[in-house]
Amino acid sequence: MTENENPSPQELVDGLLTLLDVKDHGGDRFEGRRKIGGVGRVFGGQVIGQALASAERTVPDDRPVHSLHAYFLRGGSEDHEIDFKVERDLDGGSFSNRRVVASQLGKPILNMVASFHKREDGVYHADAMPTVAPPENLPSEVELRRKYADKVPEAMRRQMLQPRPIELRPLEARHWMDSGPRDPVSHTWFRSVASLPDDPRIHRAVLAYASDMTLLGTSTLPHDISWSKGNMMGASLDHAVWFHDDFRADEWLLYACDSPWAGRARGFNRGRIYTREGRLVASVAQEGLIRPITRKPREG
Repeated sequence: MTENENPSPQELVDGLLTLLDVKDHGGDRFEGRRKIGGVGRVFGGQVIGQALASAERTVPDDRPVHSLHAYFLRGGSEDHEIDFKVERDLDGGSFSNRRVVASQLGKPILNMVASFHKREDGVYHADAMPTVAPPENLPSEVELRRKYADKVPEAMRRQMLQPRPIELRPLEARHWMDSGPRDPVSHTWFRSVASLPDDPRIHRAVLAYASDMTLLGTSTLPHDISWSKGNMMGASLDHAVWFHDDFRADEWLLYACDSPWAGRARGFNRGRIYTREGRLVASVAQEGLIRPITRKPREG
């Protein structure tokens, strides 16, 4: 199987669903496929989505995931499949708990704990969705990437322009637009580029995958550093998602991100995910490495 240079939206989504559909090898061991055509380090959202899919295979359908907490230990390679081992730590009256270790070539690359909760009624409140422009009034990130590709080093352009299964429509300028320092806040509409099956587990896996997009970059916005400028080394260190309510990942969702702190070569980021109607359906938190690279002056 080879990479299609011009895939249709449906082909992109089918590829994502195949990527997140882990193989069951028995004994609570699963295998995550490698990304076809992938070169370099595995996208963190892929590992989280596959780890969640593995854990959910061991839990009854009436206990949807309500939270996951993951630590990235090593960068994964897109040259190899990923092995997942699930431990069934708890199956109680209302909650189940699973531990997942993701490994490549015998070395762990991610540890994750996920908690599952049988649905119950209770009190309710939620932060209101920020008032932002609707997605129809915004250019897609694909259009913006094409417009600003010449501002990115040539070696990064192929990856930057690669077709993606998740459509993004940002409300603020991206760091690769060379827009200069600004407040650590970003808002992005996102959805899959084609319809998804009705299985809620698939929508949760796709949201987990997409939750690693745009988040870490929020903490770099005030500091004029980014991967596209070649003046920063970045990597996700840990990642947590809380699933609050039902949603569809093939309908517009707003990802509202902010970064209350950065220091010690790390940036802390928070995200809230809302439906088009304003329901808060998920919250995200992540700390990542944002290590500035100091270039030595040229001699002579």
